[in-house]
Amino acid sequence: MKTKFFSLTIMILVLAVGSGRCQNQNNNIVIGTIDTVHSSILNENRAIWIHVPGSAQNNIYSPTRYPVIYLLDGDAHFDYVVGMMHQLSQINGNTICPEMIVVGIPNTDRTRDLTPTHMNPNARFDSNFVRTSGGGEKFISFIEKELIPHIDSLYPTASYRMLIGHSFGGLMVVYTLLNHSNLFNSYLAIDPSLWWDDQAILKQAQKNLDTEDLNGKRLYLAMANTLPNNEDTSQIRTDTSLAKSHPVSILEFTDLLKDKSKNGLFSDWKYYDQDNHGSVPLIATYDALHFFFNFYKLPSFAVLSDSLTNTDSVLTAYSEKLSKNMGYKILPQESLVNGLAYNFLANKMLSKALSLFEMNIRNYPNSFNVYDSIGDYYSAISNKEKAIKYYEKALALREYPATREKLEKLKATK
Repeated sequence: MKTKFFSLTIMILVLAVGSGRCQNQNNNIVIGTIDTVHSSILNENRAIWIHVPGSAQNNIYSPTRYPVIYLLDGDAHFDYVVGMMHQLSQINGNTICPEMIVVGIPNTDRTRDLTPTHMNPNARFDSNFVRTSGGGEKFISFIEKELIPHIDSLYPTASYRMLIGHSFGGLMVVYTLLNHSNLFNSYLAIDPSLWWDDQAILKQAQKNLDTEDLNGKRLYLAMANTLPNNEDTSQIRTDTSLAKSHPVSILEFTDLLKDKSKNGLFSDWKYYDQDNHGSVPLIATYDALHFFFNFYKLPSFAVLSDSLTNTDSVLTAYSEKLSKNMGYKILPQESLVNGLAYNFLANKMLSKALSLFEMNIRNYPNSFNVYDSIGDYYSAISNKEKAIKYYEKALALREYPATREKLEKLKATK
């Protein structure tokens, strides 16, 4: 099926994918929906905010499955995470990261769910604040045993999962990495509250981070500028009055990440000296997506279109790299290959076009579109017999008005 395409000099590598936003009957711009999950573990109903990429609604190409972001404090961070992912996965030809489903988890009792240990009242936090603290393990159990199965049963998910958390949420990200590392592939801890409960989780990390098998896992840690009295990071390490403070706790955790060879964890961190605790999530998420998916960027259009390049081999190698890093089989995207093939056809690069049309048939033999598209190829080179054959094959899989019209026109002039 011929969709919108551009001249050969323009990057077209997210060809005809749907927008992540839609306009409803009330003229509202919608980026997600609200789902509800009843949790027997937490004994409550949980509202869940869901964003599914717009390309999932495309009825031309084969269905796609998407990696999933699980977002703690979802009501605070949902909008910009969806926008960031959308921008970096498709706008202006970006392939910095894949399109992803975003699952935002709004809070009911934040202190309960996002603290892994119970803390006793102290001079800073009274009994009312800490009363329900320490429910983090139950909360992670809810995510693992109830939320993830619910999402997988209703939405087109792939097996790759990311966990994002800020502040207390960042604390839970680190806790989950240490105690449930197989639950997610990548972990983003934004200015995590590792000071909590006399640094309980930091102490756990000191004991077992090096012995945990974290092979293939990725962690990005962001530290905001919460340093007192304009001190720098080296000064606060030696200030005994700040020994168990928020910034010192984070710095001590980064020390543990320096030797990555023992446990296989691929990690990085950054100190954002221009951002405070409240402003850091936006830029940290941007940097983390680049870090997590540093393997994802598609080869340049100049490389793919070069006359000396075997384009289908390059795309196959690229998809194999993605499969290795994402942990599940990824084929060259049908819409991408389709769009490239039409561009090559329009620019009389016939062997390249045919090679890609045939690649799509091999990879997506049950898609009506791949047969319609190669029918267009043969129609363009005036091979009516083969064009009719492939249009009929497409219609055998799915009745589609545009394909029927092309077939009837060819038969009428045969």
